[in-house]
Amino acid sequence: MTEAVSRRSALALGTAGALGITFAGSIDAIAGTAATAAATSQTGTDGYGPLVADPAGLLALPKGFKYTIVAEAGKTKLESGQPTPSDADGTASFPGHRGLTLVNNHENDGTEPYPVPALEGLTYDPAAKGGTTNIDVDHHGKRLREYVSLAGTHNNCAGGKTPWGTWLTCEETEQKAVAPFTKDHGYVFEVDPFDRAANKNPVPLKFLGRYSHEAVAVDPHNHTIYLTEDANEPHGLFYRWTPPAGFHGGKGALRRLATRPGGDTAGTLQALSAFDGATQIADLSQATKPGTKYKVKWVDVPDRDARSVSVRKQFGAGQVTGSRKLEGAWWGHHGAYFVASYARKTDGSVAEHDGQVWFYDPRSSTVTLETIFGVNKTPAKDGAFDGPDNITVSPYGGVILAEDGEGVQHLIGVTDRGASYPLARNDFNDSEFTGPNFSADGSILFANIQSPGYVLAITGPWTRVR
Repeated sequence: MTEAVSRRSALALGTAGALGITFAGSIDAIAGTAATAAATSQTGTDGYGPLVADPAGLLALPKGFKYTIVAEAGKTKLESGQPTPSDADGTASFPGHRGLTLVNNHENDGTEPYPVPALEGLTYDPAAKGGTTNIDVDHHGKRLREYVSLAGTHNNCAGGKTPWGTWLTCEETEQKAVAPFTKDHGYVFEVDPFDRAANKNPVPLKFLGRYSHEAVAVDPHNHTIYLTEDANEPHGLFYRWTPPAGFHGGKGALRRLATRPGGDTAGTLQALSAFDGATQIADLSQATKPGTKYKVKWVDVPDRDARSVSVRKQFGAGQVTGSRKLEGAWWGHHGAYFVASYARKTDGSVAEHDGQVWFYDPRSSTVTLETIFGVNKTPAKDGAFDGPDNITVSPYGGVILAEDGEGVQHLIGVTDRGASYPLARNDFNDSEFTGPNFSADGSILFANIQSPGYVLAITGPWTRVR
């Protein structure tokens, strides 16, 4: 999710496009009528009303909402005695008997002040400083304890929930086993929120490929896994892993598949190729209107472990469809939502935007542009959005996006009819939001401010947004 090249510097080189967001939530929105109205609805008149500045200077929320700090990097403590690790990122919550357990990624590359401690039995590569912690909270979101569930992984960015109640955490890297690293990185690992024994001796799920993984979404019906790649030169790809015949998902099933003979190449890993009629689409930024729909074909990955060539570089011209900054993913409404954070012509994109949300429908084998943000030329001014990253589907309608843009940072809601609204604002600094997800009963929205590292529980008068 972190990005070395600033969108603000790209803006200085020249941009095009109208500021705004539109959502393909209805025929009117697709036709442009509701889309035009939605593009102006960023002032708090939709959703839960305008944001109220936080007297504590941390999190602005609508009237009637409140937050609690669940964990804070460097201040709260793990069961093992070390401080909560830095850079909270992708997160999911799982209901238990006494409350909830959050599985919280830490996007540590080794430069952060608080690494995930390399505890015995839970560490993949002692040289890597990322991983996950599990945070137990009560039904009101109050912290009970926190402990390491995976260590020794590198740059754990986002991930995704499985239908069987585990978390898939993704390494956003292509780091090879070059000193000080003792193992290759760029894999997906499975983390159990409750069974500590299941997390012992971490196993990379190599059949899902080795590349700069960002997020995953799992089809609950056939356990197909969809994956995003955050990479450039060339742009990242959207992938599909199809299980082998006879595979049935469940706790431990992916690990057993990975460790059996031939497990590194179990199932089929493919990359998306989009078509407008007979015309192959090279770059998803080409779509500029909500409702744009492309037919999808899937192309087999030649060498998923990228032994000599990065996976995305193994395809010829016209074979696959790329996108700048593919980020969050979430399963909902019988398909996979996924996000492209931004695109600039200076990075090789066909067109420019400050965010797209796509929806892949496996029933029709199509991908539809649901949401697009126009280029935000004044990111330091509150009231406009740019750089959506993590995504979750809201039980109250629409989706919630975590902003990782320039200037003011928000949690952004988008209603089913296409209106966008601010749900929260970072009043502390300009660090990105990460990891939005609702508790199973919908009473708590968990989210993080990555730096200096807050995990937050947001409660309030939730209701279906208009």
